[in-house]
Amino acid sequence: MIEALPKPTKEELNARAARVRLLVFDCDGVLTDGGLYYGSDGELMKRFDVKDGHALVMARLVGLPAAILTARTSSIVDVRGRELGLAAILQGKKEKGPALDELLSQFSIPAESCAYMGDDLNDLGPMSRVGLSACPADAVVEVRQEAHFVAQSRGGHGAARELVELCLKASGRWEDVVGLMKRSESKSSRVGLK
Repeated sequence: MIEALPKPTKEELNARAARVRLLVFDCDGVLTDGGLYYGSDGELMKRFDVKDGHALVMARLVGLPAAILTARTSSIVDVRGRELGLAAILQGKKEKGPALDELLSQFSIPAESCAYMGDDLNDLGPMSRVGLSACPADAVVEVRQEAHFVAQSRGGHGAARELVELCLKASGRWEDVVGLMKRSESKSSRVGLK
């Protein structure tokens, strides 16, 4: 049996989340439900959660960028990442630890100011490098044991949203997001866009 690392207290977790300046997510099993749908011409579909996507947009709007770091390569991921306005989309990165180091260097962000959410053994490398490691509820046991934060939701079903909300609330930006969304809704209804 593998021994789990002690989880941070709520205060320690909030302190880690408050320092986050970059959110990095694995894709399959984190931003998606992990299902891969193939047709005769190759991969056709992936399932993304709208609430996860909206959380990434809200984070970007208040100055908290997000990126995807995945071992697989898919045009679907590029489309979704561009749609959400992600800061970076790194695909085909089998060695995720060094790829994360490159990403941190590119954005001039220290590892302790980064959050990484993964779900499988190949995510342990980047998780061990960051200030806030996270995973969905259905991540493999070794990842759940290493993560500072284990979401209550499964991958592709709100886990990313939970991490985004944790970081925004801990850094005092959640109220900014709520206010921004209220102002946006108010403007939309006035011009008949609702």
